Amino acid sequence: MVTLFSNSSHLSRAQSKKKRNLLMIVPMILGISLAAVEAPPNSALAELRQRLSAHISQSKYDTALWGVKVVSQDTGKTVFELNQQKLFTPASNTKLYTTALALDRLGPDYRIKTSIYARGKPDGTGTVPGDLIIYGRGDPSFNAHFDHGSLSNALLPLVAALSHAGIKRIAGDLIGDSTFFRGAPFGSGWVWEDLQQRFGAEISALTINDNTLRLRVKPGERVDTPCVLSLIPSPSFIILSNRTLTVEKHGRKAIQFERPITENILHVFGQMPLDGTPLVEEITVHEPALLFVSFLSSLLPSHGIELMGKPRALGHFERPAAPATIGELIELGSVESPPLRNLIRETVKPSQNLYADLLLAHMGEKARTSETLPEMRSEELGIRELGKFLVRANVRRGDVLFEEGSGLSRNNLCTPEATVALLQFMTQHPAGDIFLDALPIAGVDGTLQQRMKDTPAQGNLRAKTGTLRYDSTLSGQVKTAAGERLLFSIMLNRFHSTEPARPGAEVDAIAVMLAEFKGRSDE
Repeated sequence: MVTLFSNSSHLSRAQSKKKRNLLMIVPMILGISLAAVEAPPNSALAELRQRLSAHISQSKYDTALWGVKVVSQDTGKTVFELNQQKLFTPASNTKLYTTALALDRLGPDYRIKTSIYARGKPDGTGTVPGDLIIYGRGDPSFNAHFDHGSLSNALLPLVAALSHAGIKRIAGDLIGDSTFFRGAPFGSGWVWEDLQQRFGAEISALTINDNTLRLRVKPGERVDTPCVLSLIPSPSFIILSNRTLTVEKHGRKAIQFERPITENILHVFGQMPLDGTPLVEEITVHEPALLFVSFLSSLLPSHGIELMGKPRALGHFERPAAPATIGELIELGSVESPPLRNLIRETVKPSQNLYADLLLAHMGEKARTSETLPEMRSEELGIRELGKFLVRANVRRGDVLFEEGSGLSRNNLCTPEATVALLQFMTQHPAGDIFLDALPIAGVDGTLQQRMKDTPAQGNLRAKTGTLRYDSTLSGQVKTAAGERLLFSIMLNRFHSTEPARPGAEVDAIAVMLAEFKGRSDE
Protein backbone atom coordinates (compact mmCIF):
# COMPACT_ATOMS: atom_id res chain seq x y z
CA MET A 1 0.00 0.00 0.00
CA VAL A 2 1.19 3.51 -0.81
CA THR A 3 0.33 6.28 1.65
CA LEU A 4 -0.48 9.37 -0.36
CA PHE A 5 -1.01 11.77 2.54
CA SER A 6 0.05 12.04 6.15
CA ASN A 7 -2.62 12.23 8.84
CA SER A 8 -0.62 14.89 10.66
CA SER A 9 -2.56 18.03 11.48
CA HIS A 10 0.65 20.08 11.44
CA LEU A 11 0.78 20.84 7.71
CA SER A 12 2.27 23.98 6.29
CA ARG A 13 0.25 26.16 3.92
CA ALA A 14 2.31 24.85 1.00
CA GLN A 15 1.74 21.25 2.09
CA SER A 16 -2.02 21.85 2.36
CA LYS A 17 -2.14 23.30 -1.14
CA LYS A 18 -0.12 20.35 -2.45
CA LYS A 19 -2.57 17.95 -0.79
CA ARG A 20 -5.55 19.66 -2.43
CA ASN A 21 -3.88 19.49 -5.85
CA LEU A 22 -3.13 15.79 -5.43
CA LEU A 23 -6.74 15.15 -4.38
CA MET A 24 -7.79 16.54 -7.76
CA ILE A 25 -5.08 14.86 -9.83
CA VAL A 26 -5.14 11.29 -8.48
CA PRO A 27 -8.75 10.49 -9.48
CA MET A 28 -7.99 11.79 -12.97
CA ILE A 29 -4.99 9.45 -13.18
CA LEU A 30 -7.15 6.52 -12.10
CA GLY A 31 -9.84 7.39 -14.69
CA ILE A 32 -12.45 8.40 -12.10
CA SER A 33 -14.39 11.64 -12.41
CA LEU A 34 -14.01 14.09 -9.49
CA ALA A 35 -17.82 14.14 -9.18
CA ALA A 36 -17.82 10.37 -8.66
CA VAL A 37 -15.25 10.73 -5.85
CA GLU A 38 -17.00 13.58 -4.07
CA ALA A 39 -20.63 12.50 -4.54
CA PRO A 40 -22.20 9.71 -2.50
CA PRO A 41 -22.98 6.61 -4.56
CA ASN A 42 -26.49 6.17 -6.01
CA SER A 43 -27.18 2.66 -4.83
CA ALA A 44 -30.36 2.17 -6.89
CA LEU A 45 -28.68 3.39 -10.07
CA ALA A 46 -25.60 1.29 -9.33
CA GLU A 47 -27.82 -1.75 -8.88
CA LEU A 48 -29.59 -1.09 -12.20
CA ARG A 49 -26.28 -0.78 -14.01
CA GLN A 50 -25.10 -4.00 -12.42
CA ARG A 51 -28.26 -5.83 -13.54
CA LEU A 52 -27.91 -4.51 -17.10
CA SER A 53 -24.25 -5.48 -17.21
CA ALA A 54 -25.02 -8.95 -15.88
CA HIS A 55 -27.62 -9.52 -18.58
CA ILE A 56 -25.32 -8.37 -21.37
CA SER A 57 -22.39 -10.39 -20.00
CA GLN A 58 -24.11 -13.77 -20.26
CA SER A 59 -22.02 -16.37 -22.07
CA LYS A 60 -24.67 -16.84 -24.77
CA TYR A 61 -23.72 -13.38 -26.05
CA ASP A 62 -20.00 -14.11 -26.31
CA THR A 63 -20.06 -13.98 -30.12
CA ALA A 64 -22.62 -11.17 -30.34
CA LEU A 65 -22.30 -7.38 -30.22
CA TRP A 66 -24.24 -5.18 -27.79
CA GLY A 67 -24.73 -1.44 -28.05
CA VAL A 68 -26.81 0.43 -25.47
CA LYS A 69 -27.45 4.06 -24.61
CA VAL A 70 -29.97 5.17 -21.96
CA VAL A 71 -30.48 8.85 -21.11
CA SER A 72 -32.97 10.57 -18.83
CA GLN A 73 -35.32 12.74 -20.85
CA ASP A 74 -36.04 14.70 -17.67
CA THR A 75 -32.49 15.42 -16.46
CA GLY A 76 -30.34 14.75 -19.54
CA LYS A 77 -28.09 12.47 -17.51
CA THR A 78 -26.75 9.20 -18.86
CA VAL A 79 -28.18 6.20 -17.03
CA PHE A 80 -26.25 3.48 -18.87
CA GLU A 81 -24.11 3.13 -21.97
CA LEU A 82 -22.08 0.44 -23.67
CA ASN A 83 -20.46 0.64 -27.11
CA GLN A 84 -22.68 3.66 -27.63
CA GLN A 85 -20.36 5.14 -30.28
CA LYS A 86 -19.91 1.96 -32.31
CA LEU A 87 -21.79 1.33 -35.54
CA PHE A 88 -24.55 -1.30 -35.53
CA THR A 89 -27.10 -2.60 -38.01
CA PRO A 90 -30.32 -0.87 -36.90
CA ALA A 91 -32.77 -2.90 -39.03
CA SER A 92 -36.16 -1.17 -38.85
CA ASN A 93 -34.93 1.38 -36.32
CA THR A 94 -34.02 3.12 -39.59
CA LYS A 95 -37.67 4.14 -39.83
CA LEU A 96 -37.20 6.45 -36.84
CA TYR A 97 -34.88 8.54 -38.98
CA THR A 98 -37.01 8.46 -42.13
CA THR A 99 -40.23 9.45 -40.38
CA ALA A 100 -38.53 12.13 -38.26
CA LEU A 101 -37.15 13.63 -41.48
CA ALA A 102 -40.60 13.51 -43.11
CA LEU A 103 -42.28 15.27 -40.18
CA ASP A 104 -39.55 17.90 -40.14
CA ARG A 105 -39.39 18.50 -43.90
CA LEU A 106 -43.04 18.12 -44.88
CA GLY A 107 -45.04 18.71 -41.70
CA PRO A 108 -47.74 16.50 -40.15
CA ASP A 109 -50.56 17.91 -42.34
CA TYR A 110 -48.77 17.35 -45.66
CA ARG A 111 -50.61 15.28 -48.27
CA ILE A 112 -49.20 13.45 -51.30
CA LYS A 113 -50.99 14.23 -54.55
CA THR A 114 -51.82 11.82 -57.38
CA SER A 115 -52.70 13.65 -60.62
CA ILE A 116 -54.81 12.90 -63.68
CA TYR A 117 -53.23 14.24 -66.88
CA ALA A 118 -54.27 14.34 -70.52
CA ARG A 119 -53.29 16.28 -73.63
CA GLY A 120 -56.65 17.93 -73.78
CA LYS A 121 -59.89 18.43 -71.92
CA PRO A 122 -62.89 16.20 -72.60
CA ASP A 123 -64.90 17.32 -75.61
CA GLY A 124 -68.65 17.85 -75.71
CA THR A 125 -69.29 14.12 -75.53
CA GLY A 126 -66.99 13.69 -72.54
CA THR A 127 -64.27 12.03 -74.64
CA VAL A 128 -60.64 12.57 -73.67
CA PRO A 129 -58.45 12.70 -76.78
CA GLY A 130 -55.57 10.22 -76.63
CA ASP A 131 -54.27 8.68 -73.43
CA LEU A 132 -55.26 9.41 -69.85
CA ILE A 133 -52.37 9.39 -67.39
CA ILE A 134 -52.53 8.58 -63.68
CA TYR A 135 -49.37 10.19 -62.31
CA GLY A 136 -48.25 8.98 -58.90
CA ARG A 137 -45.92 10.61 -56.38
CA GLY A 138 -45.72 7.87 -53.76
CA ASP A 139 -49.09 7.86 -52.01
CA PRO A 140 -49.45 4.46 -50.24
CA SER A 141 -53.12 4.90 -49.32
CA PHE A 142 -54.71 3.34 -52.42
CA ASN A 143 -55.05 0.30 -50.28
CA ALA A 144 -57.74 -2.02 -48.97
CA HIS A 145 -56.18 -1.62 -45.53
CA PHE A 146 -57.10 2.08 -45.50
CA ASP A 147 -60.72 1.41 -46.59
CA HIS A 148 -62.04 -1.39 -44.37
CA GLY A 149 -60.69 -4.16 -46.59
CA SER A 150 -62.17 -2.88 -49.86
CA LEU A 151 -59.72 -2.09 -52.67
CA SER A 152 -62.60 -0.77 -54.79
CA ASN A 153 -63.46 1.78 -52.12
CA ALA A 154 -59.83 2.87 -51.97
CA LEU A 155 -59.95 3.72 -55.69
CA LEU A 156 -63.38 5.44 -55.65
CA PRO A 157 -61.96 8.94 -54.94
CA LEU A 158 -59.95 8.65 -58.16
CA VAL A 159 -63.00 7.44 -60.10
CA ALA A 160 -64.96 10.36 -58.65
CA ALA A 161 -62.23 12.77 -59.81
CA LEU A 162 -62.56 11.37 -63.35
CA SER A 163 -66.32 11.81 -63.29
CA HIS A 164 -66.01 15.31 -61.84
CA ALA A 165 -63.75 16.22 -64.76
CA GLY A 166 -66.57 15.24 -67.13
CA ILE A 167 -64.83 12.17 -68.51
CA LYS A 168 -67.12 9.59 -70.12
CA ARG A 169 -64.77 8.05 -72.64
CA ILE A 170 -60.98 7.64 -72.90
CA ALA A 171 -59.98 7.46 -76.58
CA GLY A 172 -56.52 6.06 -75.88
CA ASP A 173 -54.88 4.00 -73.14
CA LEU A 174 -55.09 4.35 -69.38
CA ILE A 175 -51.45 4.86 -68.35
CA GLY A 176 -50.06 4.30 -64.89
CA ASP A 177 -47.05 6.63 -64.69
CA SER A 178 -44.53 5.90 -61.90
CA THR A 179 -41.67 7.98 -63.33
CA PHE A 180 -41.79 10.61 -60.57
CA PHE A 181 -39.26 8.39 -58.77
CA ARG A 182 -35.90 7.79 -60.39
CA GLY A 183 -33.79 4.70 -59.90
CA ALA A 184 -34.37 1.01 -59.43
CA PRO A 185 -37.64 -0.14 -57.82
CA PHE A 186 -35.70 -1.76 -54.96
CA GLY A 187 -33.86 -0.25 -52.04
CA SER A 188 -30.08 -0.22 -52.13
CA GLY A 189 -28.57 -3.15 -50.26
CA TRP A 190 -31.65 -5.37 -50.41
CA VAL A 191 -30.90 -9.04 -50.97
CA TRP A 192 -32.52 -11.22 -53.61
CA GLU A 193 -34.48 -13.35 -51.14
CA ASP A 194 -36.20 -10.26 -49.73
CA LEU A 195 -37.79 -9.48 -53.09
CA GLN A 196 -39.93 -12.62 -52.84
CA GLN A 197 -41.45 -11.45 -49.57
CA ARG A 198 -44.18 -8.89 -48.93
CA PHE A 199 -41.71 -6.75 -46.97
CA GLY A 200 -39.58 -6.50 -50.14
CA ALA A 201 -42.31 -5.19 -52.47
CA GLU A 202 -41.25 -2.89 -55.31
CA ILE A 203 -41.01 0.84 -54.59
CA SER A 204 -43.25 2.64 -57.06
CA ALA A 205 -44.53 6.19 -57.27
CA LEU A 206 -47.87 4.64 -58.22
CA THR A 207 -48.52 2.12 -55.48
CA ILE A 208 -51.59 0.00 -54.80
CA ASN A 209 -52.48 -2.46 -52.04
CA ASP A 210 -48.88 -2.51 -50.74
CA ASN A 211 -47.91 -3.74 -54.24
CA THR A 212 -48.95 -7.25 -53.27
CA LEU A 213 -51.65 -9.80 -54.05
CA ARG A 214 -52.92 -12.67 -51.94
CA LEU A 215 -52.34 -16.15 -53.30
CA ARG A 216 -54.67 -18.89 -52.05
CA VAL A 217 -53.55 -22.51 -52.27
CA LYS A 218 -55.90 -25.37 -51.46
CA PRO A 219 -55.66 -29.13 -52.12
CA GLY A 220 -57.01 -30.57 -55.36
CA GLU A 221 -60.11 -32.73 -55.51
CA ARG A 222 -58.10 -35.94 -55.33
CA VAL A 223 -54.59 -37.28 -54.72
CA ASP A 224 -51.98 -36.79 -57.47
CA THR A 225 -53.75 -33.73 -58.92
CA PRO A 226 -52.34 -30.18 -58.76
CA CYS A 227 -53.39 -27.95 -55.91
CA VAL A 228 -55.90 -25.22 -56.75
CA LEU A 229 -54.36 -21.73 -57.01
CA SER A 230 -56.20 -18.42 -57.01
CA LEU A 231 -55.13 -14.77 -56.76
CA ILE A 232 -57.09 -12.22 -54.71
CA PRO A 233 -57.68 -9.88 -56.56
CA SER A 234 -56.90 -11.56 -59.88
CA PRO A 235 -55.30 -9.33 -62.55
CA SER A 236 -55.05 -10.82 -66.03
CA PHE A 237 -51.35 -10.09 -66.52
CA ILE A 238 -50.15 -12.31 -63.63
CA ILE A 239 -49.26 -15.83 -64.82
CA LEU A 240 -49.41 -18.71 -62.35
CA SER A 241 -47.06 -21.63 -62.95
CA ASN A 242 -48.57 -24.49 -60.93
CA ARG A 243 -46.00 -27.12 -59.97
CA THR A 244 -47.82 -28.41 -56.92
CA LEU A 245 -49.26 -31.80 -56.02
CA THR A 246 -52.04 -33.03 -53.75
CA VAL A 247 -50.89 -35.93 -51.55
CA GLU A 248 -52.56 -38.41 -49.20
CA LYS A 249 -54.40 -37.20 -46.09
CA HIS A 250 -52.20 -36.30 -43.11
CA GLY A 251 -49.24 -35.84 -45.46
CA ARG A 252 -46.69 -33.05 -45.20
CA LYS A 253 -47.66 -29.53 -46.27
CA ALA A 254 -44.78 -27.74 -48.02
CA ILE A 255 -45.53 -24.87 -50.44
CA GLN A 256 -42.92 -22.49 -51.86
CA PHE A 257 -43.13 -19.48 -54.17
CA GLU A 258 -40.72 -17.88 -56.58
CA ARG A 259 -41.15 -14.92 -58.94
CA PRO A 260 -38.35 -13.81 -61.29
CA ILE A 261 -37.48 -10.23 -60.34
CA THR A 262 -38.54 -8.50 -63.57
CA GLU A 263 -41.45 -10.78 -64.48
CA ASN A 264 -45.02 -11.38 -63.42
CA ILE A 265 -44.80 -15.15 -63.55
CA LEU A 266 -45.31 -16.76 -60.17
CA HIS A 267 -43.97 -20.29 -59.81
CA VAL A 268 -45.63 -22.29 -57.04
CA PHE A 269 -43.92 -25.51 -55.89
CA GLY A 270 -44.58 -28.21 -53.31
CA GLN A 271 -47.35 -30.34 -51.96
CA MET A 272 -50.46 -30.21 -49.79
CA PRO A 273 -52.38 -33.09 -48.17
CA LEU A 274 -55.90 -33.82 -49.34
CA ASP A 275 -57.27 -32.76 -45.95
CA GLY A 276 -54.98 -29.72 -45.65
CA THR A 277 -56.38 -26.30 -44.75
CA PRO A 278 -56.00 -23.66 -47.48
CA LEU A 279 -52.87 -21.54 -47.34
CA VAL A 280 -52.99 -17.78 -48.07
CA GLU A 281 -49.76 -15.87 -48.73
CA GLU A 282 -49.05 -12.30 -49.81
CA ILE A 283 -46.93 -12.17 -52.96
CA THR A 284 -45.24 -9.20 -54.60
CA VAL A 285 -45.81 -8.04 -58.16
CA HIS A 286 -43.62 -6.47 -60.82
CA GLU A 287 -44.71 -3.05 -62.17
CA PRO A 288 -47.21 -2.00 -59.50
CA ALA A 289 -48.27 0.90 -61.73
CA LEU A 290 -49.72 -1.64 -64.17
CA LEU A 291 -51.53 -3.34 -61.31
CA PHE A 292 -52.91 0.06 -60.31
CA VAL A 293 -54.43 0.96 -63.69
CA SER A 294 -55.64 -2.62 -64.23
CA PHE A 295 -57.73 -2.41 -61.06
CA LEU A 296 -58.84 1.13 -61.89
CA SER A 297 -59.92 0.20 -65.42
CA SER A 298 -62.09 -2.63 -64.07
CA LEU A 299 -64.12 -0.07 -62.09
CA LEU A 300 -64.71 2.40 -64.92
CA PRO A 301 -67.61 0.71 -66.77
CA SER A 302 -69.82 0.59 -63.68
CA HIS A 303 -69.30 4.34 -63.29
CA GLY A 304 -70.18 5.23 -66.85
CA ILE A 305 -66.63 5.62 -68.20
CA GLU A 306 -65.54 3.74 -71.34
CA LEU A 307 -61.89 2.87 -71.99
CA MET A 308 -61.20 2.47 -75.71
CA GLY A 309 -57.55 1.44 -75.24
CA LYS A 310 -55.92 -0.73 -72.61
CA PRO A 311 -54.22 -0.31 -69.24
CA ARG A 312 -50.44 0.04 -69.47
CA ALA A 313 -47.59 1.43 -67.38
CA LEU A 314 -44.61 3.73 -67.65
CA GLY A 315 -41.89 2.44 -65.36
CA HIS A 316 -38.78 3.75 -63.66
CA PHE A 317 -36.55 3.71 -66.72
CA GLU A 318 -39.02 4.92 -69.36
CA ARG A 319 -39.58 8.40 -70.67
CA PRO A 320 -42.00 10.12 -68.31
CA ALA A 321 -45.29 11.55 -69.48
CA ALA A 322 -45.09 14.18 -66.76
CA PRO A 323 -43.65 16.44 -65.52
CA ALA A 324 -41.02 16.38 -68.32
CA THR A 325 -43.74 17.33 -70.79
CA ILE A 326 -45.94 19.05 -68.25
CA GLY A 327 -46.32 22.06 -70.54
CA GLU A 328 -48.07 19.86 -73.07
CA LEU A 329 -50.42 18.25 -70.54
CA ILE A 330 -53.47 19.39 -68.63
CA GLU A 331 -54.23 18.32 -65.08
CA LEU A 332 -57.87 17.24 -65.16
CA GLY A 333 -58.07 16.35 -61.50
CA SER A 334 -56.22 14.95 -58.52
CA VAL A 335 -56.58 12.95 -55.31
CA GLU A 336 -54.67 13.57 -52.09
CA SER A 337 -53.48 11.11 -49.48
CA PRO A 338 -54.46 11.21 -45.82
CA PRO A 339 -52.29 13.67 -43.84
CA LEU A 340 -48.70 12.68 -43.17
CA ARG A 341 -49.42 12.17 -39.46
CA ASN A 342 -51.64 9.22 -40.47
CA LEU A 343 -49.10 7.83 -42.94
CA ILE A 344 -46.36 8.01 -40.28
CA ARG A 345 -48.46 5.93 -37.89
CA GLU A 346 -49.21 3.37 -40.63
CA THR A 347 -45.47 3.21 -41.35
CA VAL A 348 -44.07 2.88 -37.84
CA LYS A 349 -46.52 0.79 -35.83
CA PRO A 350 -46.60 -2.21 -38.24
CA SER A 351 -43.05 -1.42 -39.49
CA GLN A 352 -44.13 -1.09 -43.12
CA ASN A 353 -40.98 -1.04 -45.28
CA LEU A 354 -42.68 0.14 -48.46
CA TYR A 355 -44.17 3.26 -46.87
CA ALA A 356 -40.83 4.30 -45.37
CA ASP A 357 -39.06 3.96 -48.70
CA LEU A 358 -41.87 5.80 -50.50
CA LEU A 359 -41.51 8.70 -48.05
CA LEU A 360 -37.73 8.82 -48.51
CA ALA A 361 -38.02 8.83 -52.31
CA HIS A 362 -40.76 11.47 -52.20
CA MET A 363 -38.62 13.76 -50.04
CA GLY A 364 -35.71 13.18 -52.39
CA GLU A 365 -37.75 14.34 -55.36
CA LYS A 366 -39.09 17.31 -53.41
CA ALA A 367 -35.46 18.37 -52.95
CA ARG A 368 -34.58 17.99 -56.65
CA THR A 369 -33.75 21.27 -58.42
CA SER A 370 -32.74 22.29 -61.93
CA GLU A 371 -29.13 21.99 -60.77
CA THR A 372 -29.49 18.39 -59.56
CA LEU A 373 -27.75 15.86 -61.78
CA PRO A 374 -30.49 13.98 -63.66
CA GLU A 375 -28.86 10.61 -62.93
CA MET A 376 -29.21 11.09 -59.16
CA ARG A 377 -31.72 8.60 -57.79
CA SER A 378 -34.66 9.62 -55.61
CA GLU A 379 -33.27 7.47 -52.82
CA GLU A 380 -29.88 9.20 -52.99
CA LEU A 381 -31.48 12.62 -52.76
CA GLY A 382 -33.55 11.50 -49.79
CA ILE A 383 -30.45 10.24 -47.97
CA ARG A 384 -28.73 13.55 -48.70
CA GLU A 385 -31.64 15.40 -47.10
CA LEU A 386 -31.39 13.08 -44.10
CA GLY A 387 -27.74 14.05 -43.70
CA LYS A 388 -28.67 17.75 -43.56
CA PHE A 389 -31.39 17.07 -41.01
CA LEU A 390 -29.08 15.07 -38.74
CA VAL A 391 -26.71 18.03 -38.45
CA ARG A 392 -29.61 19.99 -36.93
CA ALA A 393 -30.46 17.03 -34.71
CA ASN A 394 -26.97 17.15 -33.16
CA VAL A 395 -25.95 13.77 -34.55
CA ARG A 396 -22.21 13.44 -35.13
CA ARG A 397 -21.02 13.09 -38.70
CA GLY A 398 -20.26 9.45 -39.44
CA ASP A 399 -22.63 8.11 -36.77
CA VAL A 400 -25.35 7.37 -39.35
CA LEU A 401 -24.51 5.64 -42.63
CA PHE A 402 -27.74 4.81 -44.45
CA GLU A 403 -28.43 3.93 -48.06
CA GLU A 404 -32.20 3.36 -47.94
CA GLY A 405 -35.11 4.34 -45.73
CA SER A 406 -36.72 1.22 -44.26
CA GLY A 407 -33.83 -0.73 -42.70
CA LEU A 408 -34.13 -3.77 -44.94
CA SER A 409 -30.58 -3.13 -46.13
CA ARG A 410 -27.90 -4.89 -44.11
CA ASN A 411 -25.58 -2.04 -45.08
CA ASN A 412 -27.39 0.59 -43.01
CA LEU A 413 -25.35 1.50 -39.93
CA CYS A 414 -25.79 3.83 -36.97
CA THR A 415 -24.70 4.18 -33.36
CA PRO A 416 -26.95 3.91 -30.29
CA GLU A 417 -25.76 7.39 -29.37
CA ALA A 418 -27.03 8.78 -32.68
CA THR A 419 -30.46 7.22 -32.20
CA VAL A 420 -30.78 8.64 -28.68
CA ALA A 421 -29.70 12.05 -29.99
CA LEU A 422 -32.46 11.81 -32.61
CA LEU A 423 -35.01 10.88 -29.93
CA GLN A 424 -33.87 13.79 -27.77
CA PHE A 425 -34.21 16.19 -30.70
CA MET A 426 -37.70 14.95 -31.53
CA THR A 427 -38.90 15.40 -27.93
CA GLN A 428 -38.38 19.13 -28.50
CA HIS A 429 -39.70 19.16 -32.07
CA PRO A 430 -43.10 20.76 -32.88
CA ALA A 431 -44.19 17.38 -34.28
CA GLY A 432 -42.65 15.46 -31.38
CA ASP A 433 -45.96 14.22 -29.97
CA ILE A 434 -46.96 12.82 -33.36
CA PHE A 435 -43.58 11.13 -33.68
CA LEU A 436 -43.90 9.54 -30.23
CA ASP A 437 -47.54 8.52 -30.68
CA ALA A 438 -46.65 6.61 -33.86
CA LEU A 439 -44.37 4.24 -31.94
CA PRO A 440 -45.68 0.77 -31.02
CA ILE A 441 -46.77 0.40 -27.39
CA ALA A 442 -45.49 -2.62 -25.45
CA GLY A 443 -48.14 -5.32 -25.07
CA VAL A 444 -50.74 -3.16 -26.83
CA ASP A 445 -50.25 -2.60 -30.56
CA GLY A 446 -48.03 -2.69 -33.62
CA THR A 447 -44.92 -4.83 -33.61
CA LEU A 448 -44.89 -4.78 -29.79
CA GLN A 449 -48.42 -6.10 -29.36
CA GLN A 450 -47.26 -9.52 -28.15
CA ARG A 451 -44.10 -8.38 -26.39
CA MET A 452 -43.45 -7.43 -22.75
CA LYS A 453 -46.96 -8.38 -21.68
CA ASP A 454 -47.59 -8.55 -17.92
CA THR A 455 -44.50 -6.47 -17.17
CA PRO A 456 -44.09 -2.84 -16.03
CA ALA A 457 -43.35 -2.01 -19.69
CA GLN A 458 -46.84 -2.97 -20.88
CA GLY A 459 -48.88 0.09 -21.86
CA ASN A 460 -45.91 2.22 -20.84
CA LEU A 461 -42.98 1.71 -23.17
CA ARG A 462 -43.15 3.16 -26.70
CA ALA A 463 -40.43 2.02 -29.08
CA LYS A 464 -39.51 1.11 -32.62
CA THR A 465 -38.51 -2.49 -33.15
CA GLY A 466 -35.97 -3.78 -35.63
CA THR A 467 -35.41 -7.36 -36.72
CA LEU A 468 -33.13 -9.06 -39.23
CA ARG A 469 -31.90 -12.63 -39.10
CA TYR A 470 -29.14 -12.06 -36.53
CA ASP A 471 -30.02 -8.54 -35.41
CA SER A 472 -32.56 -7.17 -32.95
CA THR A 473 -33.01 -3.52 -31.97
CA LEU A 474 -35.37 -1.47 -29.82
CA SER A 475 -35.33 2.31 -29.41
CA GLY A 476 -37.79 4.70 -27.83
CA GLN A 477 -39.12 5.97 -24.51
CA VAL A 478 -40.11 4.31 -21.23
CA LYS A 479 -41.27 5.64 -17.88
CA THR A 480 -39.60 4.15 -14.81
CA ALA A 481 -41.36 3.02 -11.63
CA ALA A 482 -40.30 6.37 -10.15
CA GLY A 483 -41.98 8.26 -13.02
CA GLU A 484 -38.78 9.35 -14.75
CA ARG A 485 -38.83 9.31 -18.56
CA LEU A 486 -35.91 7.52 -20.18
CA LEU A 487 -34.87 7.56 -23.83
CA PHE A 488 -33.01 4.49 -24.96
CA SER A 489 -31.50 2.64 -27.89
CA ILE A 490 -30.71 -1.05 -27.50
CA MET A 491 -28.94 -2.84 -30.35
CA LEU A 492 -27.97 -6.51 -30.45
CA ASN A 493 -26.13 -7.64 -33.58
CA ARG A 494 -24.71 -10.97 -34.73
CA PHE A 495 -26.64 -12.96 -32.16
CA HIS A 496 -27.42 -16.59 -32.87
CA SER A 497 -29.04 -18.91 -30.36
CA THR A 498 -29.79 -22.61 -30.61
CA GLU A 499 -32.42 -22.20 -27.92
CA PRO A 500 -35.98 -21.27 -28.88
CA ALA A 501 -36.71 -17.70 -27.87
CA ARG A 502 -39.46 -15.14 -28.33
CA PRO A 503 -38.72 -12.46 -30.96
CA GLY A 504 -36.91 -9.58 -29.33
CA ALA A 505 -36.74 -11.27 -25.93
CA GLU A 506 -33.04 -10.45 -25.52
CA VAL A 507 -33.49 -6.68 -25.93
CA ASP A 508 -36.88 -6.68 -24.20
CA ALA A 509 -35.22 -7.88 -20.99
CA ILE A 510 -33.23 -4.64 -20.82
CA ALA A 511 -36.29 -2.52 -21.57
CA VAL A 512 -38.24 -4.20 -18.74
CA MET A 513 -35.39 -3.51 -16.29
CA LEU A 514 -35.64 0.18 -17.20
CA ALA A 515 -39.40 0.15 -16.61
CA GLU A 516 -38.85 -1.52 -13.21
CA PHE A 517 -36.21 0.99 -12.07
CA LYS A 518 -37.31 2.62 -8.78
CA GLY A 519 -34.44 5.03 -8.42
CA ARG A 520 -33.67 8.26 -10.28
CA SER A 521 -30.82 9.44 -12.45
CA ASP A 522 -30.30 12.59 -10.34
CA GLU A 523 -30.19 11.04 -6.86
